[in-house]
Amino acid sequence: MKITREQREQNVSLLKVLVDEKDYGEAVDKMLRDYKRKANIPGFRPGMVPMGMIRKMYGKSAVAEQSYRTASNAVFEYLQKEGIDYVGDVIPSDEQGDFDFEHNTEHEFMFEIGEAPEVKVELSDKDKLTYYKIKVDEKMHEAYKDNYLRRYGRLVDVEAVEKDEALTVVLDNGDMRIEDAYVGLISMSDEERKPFVGKKVGDKMEVDVNELYKTPSQRAAVLQVKEDELAGINPKFEMEIKQIRRFSNPELNEEFFKMAFPAGNVKSEAELDAFIDGEIETELKRESDYMFTIRVRNFLMEKAGLKMPEEFLKRWLYVINEGKFSKEEIKKDFAGFVKMFTWNYLQKHFIKEGSLSVSSEEAEAEAKEFARAQFMQYGMPSAPDEMVGNFAKQVLANKEQAQKIYEKLYELKVVDYVKSKVKVSTKTVTSEEFAKLAQEE
Repeated sequence: MKITREQREQNVSLLKVLVDEKDYGEAVDKMLRDYKRKANIPGFRPGMVPMGMIRKMYGKSAVAEQSYRTASNAVFEYLQKEGIDYVGDVIPSDEQGDFDFEHNTEHEFMFEIGEAPEVKVELSDKDKLTYYKIKVDEKMHEAYKDNYLRRYGRLVDVEAVEKDEALTVVLDNGDMRIEDAYVGLISMSDEERKPFVGKKVGDKMEVDVNELYKTPSQRAAVLQVKEDELAGINPKFEMEIKQIRRFSNPELNEEFFKMAFPAGNVKSEAELDAFIDGEIETELKRESDYMFTIRVRNFLMEKAGLKMPEEFLKRWLYVINEGKFSKEEIKKDFAGFVKMFTWNYLQKHFIKEGSLSVSSEEAEAEAKEFARAQFMQYGMPSAPDEMVGNFAKQVLANKEQAQKIYEKLYELKVVDYVKSKVKVSTKTVTSEEFAKLAQEE
């Protein structure tokens, strides 16, 4: 067996592997013996088919498979022995010639590799980064507090429409009359609400349900009919308001605090305000941390200045996706891909340099945080620990979700490692300033 390496474009090598019968012959004979043992051919008992017939039927394909496997294995052994680091994977070369597996005993296979660029990044306190902390202001506090209290609020009767109330009405067009129809103003724009503002219980007004609701499903729901029955209905109705209800936040009394904070950690409005600020700061810290991660990523990629074998990576993507994406589609999305590919490559370097690792306990804790966030979206801000733990186990049992969790934690480890090597200053900014900075980043 002979292996030669030739340089092609930047950071791309062509590996030629010449194999002959003494390299793959034994594997071919074993494969053909297996075929003979399993062959089911009319006129012959199992295992009694002549080897000559087996070789004639399957010899060519056996040589093709085993010679390729021998060459492929030799490439990986060669790369390991020579200490050649590569990106992506080894792929067949476009320079590959034709084969004659039936008559020739010597075959040359050609493979391509994308050579991994060397990472040379020295970090010190001369490297400066800024961590932007978002200031909690009164407007932010009140909005978060109102949103939090709405989880425990209820609908109360009011005398007149002001903005986004819920109306119970009677609709009558002479041909049909719908009692207790529901009209929700919260889903309407300010312009659409204008005719309703100031209206009181008992007031009547003309409405066109086709203008009031944009989709057939909405119109069918308010008229309490099936969608296919809408065509025969006159859409112009007289609407009489029977009830006006507004969503009201709960009173901050003992009953509320026991319901919202069963652990008894919040018992007054002052403690509630402190709790709200803590929740806001936790959320804002996530945003600040995320932006700082992006800043670290961009800083390292610029400092490293790595040149990836981009044309090779495009070919590699096309090969591994087996034609699922055209070369044009790969080219269109390639800039974003190569950026993240380079970042992942850099992360591996720092994980190795800093001997960074993620424990199963850390992964479990992150899975539980993910679980709590999910329960929060479902309206369960205080899900029981057992429920959170079970959900976390399900997350980690899912290979794809578990991989995302480990990738996130390793990225955080890399960011913390880099943070310990450079000089980081903290600057407090408003949410508006932060949004502008984030857009620029």
